[in-house]
Amino acid sequence: MSRTYKVTGINLKSQALGESDRILTILTPQLGLIRAIAPAARQAKSSLGGRSGVFVVNELLIAKGRSLDRIIQADTVKTYPGLAVDVGKFAAGQYLAEIVLCQALSEQPQEEIYQLLHKYLHKLEVLDITDRYNIYAYLAHAVFHFYALEGLCPQVQACCLTNYTIRPNFADPNWRVGFSVTAGGTVCLQAWENLRQEKHQPSALESNLNYQRVVHREDIPVSARLDATELAMLQYLSETEIIATDTNQNYRWLSIEQILRQYAQYHLGRPIRSATLIDSYFAANHDATV
Repeated sequence: MSRTYKVTGINLKSQALGESDRILTILTPQLGLIRAIAPAARQAKSSLGGRSGVFVVNELLIAKGRSLDRIIQADTVKTYPGLAVDVGKFAAGQYLAEIVLCQALSEQPQEEIYQLLHKYLHKLEVLDITDRYNIYAYLAHAVFHFYALEGLCPQVQACCLTNYTIRPNFADPNWRVGFSVTAGGTVCLQAWENLRQEKHQPSALESNLNYQRVVHREDIPVSARLDATELAMLQYLSETEIIATDTNQNYRWLSIEQILRQYAQYHLGRPIRSATLIDSYFAANHDATV
């Protein structure tokens, strides 16, 4: 059996090892996530120095090892230099890398997630950041589609409690719909209120229920309330391209991204660390807090 193998992969994470080596976590379409040592990558004249950077795509020749494989040769085939010139873009790329590192599997082909990551890294690289809300728009779109690959995208077309379709009511400026991370998506606020009352008065409401309950009788926190425009933006995320919005409405992408961030963190079981950098960057550039 050969002790070497060839793969193409994108570096998602880099850690120092010893005095001069690095451990790279690499996403490959052929074998999923792999971890390999880049020997002497931290030395000034190392041929692997630049090739071990985050978001660098290499064709690799790797030798199998007992605990960690070892990179023998790396030839760079693609980079994303546009991410490195803007802190917001780079942080957004790291945000997506964190999600991929939790979703992608090892020793299994991961072609779809590999291609999806490249798609959104390219979109971020060429993104016009004169309106920095665009970063949040592309992050929201990416998170939705990464979870769609896993069959875990939030339900946004119908109420999670009743399964009834929810359509934005643009005629009523006070119209709102809830979003519950634990329920898995959008909830009709009236159905949510009925459920809360039912918990406290089950016998009185049992005969009056006009919807099929698909959750247990328990408190379901509503993490956000969306107006008609925000719901329409959330529902459109299932499309391949981001909805074109009035420039004056772009600030709403901040709310949409934060809803999906909470959803992602709930399923990841931990915070997305890079999100903090994005929020700090956004606040510094807009003289605001988020």
